[in-house]
Amino acid sequence: MTFFKGFKEDYFGLTDLEVKQYRETYGKNELLQKKKKTLLSRILKILTEPMFVLLFIAAFIYFFLGEPRDGSIMVISVIFICAIEFFQEWRTDRTLQALKELSSPKSTVIRNGKMMTIDSTELIVNDLLILKEGEKIAADGIIVENYGLGVNESTLTGESDVVWKKIDLKEDETLEHWKKNICYAGTSVTQGRAVVKVIHIGSETEYGKIGKDIFSVESMPTPLEKQTEKLVKYSAIAAFFMLLLIVLVNFYYMGSVTDSILSGVTVAMAIIPEEFPVILTVFLAMGAWRLANKNSLIRRIPAVETLGSISLLCVDKTGTLTKNQMEVKETYFDSKFNETELMTYACLASETEAYDPMEKAIMIYSKSIRINIDELCTGCLLHEYPFSSETRMMGNVWNKDNKKFIALKGSFENIINLCDLKESEKVNLEKKSIEMAKKGYRVIAVAKKMDVVNINQHLNEYTFEFVGLIGLMDPPREGVSKAMKICNNAGIRVVMLTGDNGTTAKSIAKTIGLKNSENVLTGNEIDSMGDEELLEKIKVTNIFSRVIPKHKLRIIKAFKELGEIVAMTGDGVNDAPALKYADIGVAMGKRGTEVAKEASDMILLDDNFETIVETIHDGRRIYDNIKKAIGYVFVIHIPVFLTALFAPLLKLPLLLLPINVVLMEFIIDPTCSIVFERQPAEKNIMLRKPRMPNEPLLDYGLIFKAVIQGVTIFAFAFGSYVYLLYQGLEVNTARTFAFVILIAANFFLVYVNQSEIESVFSAFKKFKNDMLLWLVNIGIFGGILIMLYVPSATEIAKTVPLTEKQLLSAILISGVSTLWWEVIKLLKRINMKK
Repeated sequence: MTFFKGFKEDYFGLTDLEVKQYRETYGKNELLQKKKKTLLSRILKILTEPMFVLLFIAAFIYFFLGEPRDGSIMVISVIFICAIEFFQEWRTDRTLQALKELSSPKSTVIRNGKMMTIDSTELIVNDLLILKEGEKIAADGIIVENYGLGVNESTLTGESDVVWKKIDLKEDETLEHWKKNICYAGTSVTQGRAVVKVIHIGSETEYGKIGKDIFSVESMPTPLEKQTEKLVKYSAIAAFFMLLLIVLVNFYYMGSVTDSILSGVTVAMAIIPEEFPVILTVFLAMGAWRLANKNSLIRRIPAVETLGSISLLCVDKTGTLTKNQMEVKETYFDSKFNETELMTYACLASETEAYDPMEKAIMIYSKSIRINIDELCTGCLLHEYPFSSETRMMGNVWNKDNKKFIALKGSFENIINLCDLKESEKVNLEKKSIEMAKKGYRVIAVAKKMDVVNINQHLNEYTFEFVGLIGLMDPPREGVSKAMKICNNAGIRVVMLTGDNGTTAKSIAKTIGLKNSENVLTGNEIDSMGDEELLEKIKVTNIFSRVIPKHKLRIIKAFKELGEIVAMTGDGVNDAPALKYADIGVAMGKRGTEVAKEASDMILLDDNFETIVETIHDGRRIYDNIKKAIGYVFVIHIPVFLTALFAPLLKLPLLLLPINVVLMEFIIDPTCSIVFERQPAEKNIMLRKPRMPNEPLLDYGLIFKAVIQGVTIFAFAFGSYVYLLYQGLEVNTARTFAFVILIAANFFLVYVNQSEIESVFSAFKKFKNDMLLWLVNIGIFGGILIMLYVPSATEIAKTVPLTEKQLLSAILISGVSTLWWEVIKLLKRINMKK
């Protein structure tokens, strides 16, 4: 029997029989597979949603009544929206695949007394796994032998500091969630080597549990989707009853079956909200396209609007609020030295090829004060004292000009005890160290030992000379403070979630202007709380430190239970469950893991916190414009419905024929899709508080405004129709005159309703250089002229030519019927100034 040698102990590892037995018990080292849905089940799920059912029924009615244009528009809209939803579901299924790809494809193990390389999926519990620098760890395992193992666990914890592993834990370290004697799947080795005994594989690893959390979260409809579904349902019910009412009223008063059906069809076409999916699809798709040009990639289209409605933004500190890049922020040195000497010894105490973030920061700062790093390393490196989690320091023995010396750096507490200092000097240095730590700095001490004769085995066998202190920090990103101020003004509460300590988190929070920065809740405190207590605590807490994935998910759930619309930003695997559960998950594009990106609704391509604020601004603008467009649709449909109702009541010929309504749709659809979508944001848009989650898309104020405006347009159009008939004009002339009023009112209404405050003239100024809007405006009036004066068009439109005086009168009347609302806006502006 042969044994594998090369470590302190000889290992034989698992035998082939044991491998087979464990494989039957634990299975393969694979993450939990979500049961795949069939293509048919996905399509049926989408098509059975209420909005799509209604649209298919409406499309069928249009085809049945010989209106293929409207029927085709709705079928195309349904297919387009279905395609978007189908694509989104396919993208979501890739989340697990992204998790799998982060695992190391190969692993080195000891089996049957031999070292061998196997696929990571073949790892099993009790395997002896050998870890070396640069490798990704493919399973959870407890450390058996350790040779200066440093691991980057940022994919799990969100913190970029190297974690130095150990075999034996102190009592307080056993309470920590992320144990220093355990290596975790999905992390990577940055330094050293170790032998690890596998304790968990596949979905039972901490890494795999995150995968379980991700797929236990069901995608939920956005507030806008809920409101739109409700609005469509009520509109459909209203359309059905109005259809019956108009048919019965017409038949009772006119006795004509044909006219009754025509009136009923007209009303159905006026009330069935086929514009709604068009409005939502176009506005949100165009919004996503605009945001893509501003470094925001939208993965789920409704997220565009939802971002504009968020009331709470949960952000990861490291890399989101901060640069995720350590920087030297402060230095302190003994009076016998200067800064150049301090940084020189700090560089000489570091790895020659720095990987650790703090060592990189030391090198960068040293270069900035004109220290030649390459020249420093020309001496002969005789010996290295590697960093260990027990001593928390490291040093190098150098030979330069035939003189041996040691450069040492590490934790203040350990290095100060090795230095020849008076007690009063130690007290003063300790005060300075605490002062720097309170600023949120990570403090390291630097010392030196000159004239070394013999190279001892341990650093504590020397007496050192204290050189100074270096304060390092992962500083806030540029522009974060400005963005935070905008969030505060907009009523958006910002909450920090971090795996870092509370002191550092508070320091960053104060720097960037985060409210309630004194209140900190730790992960351990959250574990000891019940749900009710947590709900009370989070009402006044904006900083959560030392949190792990399960804490983040619980925090997000608690905030949502309080009725908040929650956006969550993150970049690591640890953020993925919370990203998916939040109303909006925002992943970082440059440094974010694929798992975070796949679980998110939006990806920030520039990792810039300011971009989030700009996206919120755009989301609010889009929602405003959707409301304006839907309000416009309601306004313009009211006179159509009322004319169909009142004409038979007064025993008058129909004012609008179905073809007239179809022609009006040619104006309504592009007006909604182009003009309102391009409306710029209101000036005070980021000074408003977030809207309530249950706020209806059509609130009472908007409904009242729509009814008043719609009734006014009806009064002028129908009144003109009745007046001309009583003046003895032909029905076709009177009908055409009233029809022109309705079409021209469309044009004026758009600019009247472009703002709740600003005048119609400001709208014309904004759009004077927009060629597309000029084409729409020309198209409206060009269409009027074609329908009136081109013989083939008049035949189709059932219109007759009007005289110049009649045409001008109709346009003036349409202006009066809409522009009167400018008086209301003027009164609002006067009231605001007061």
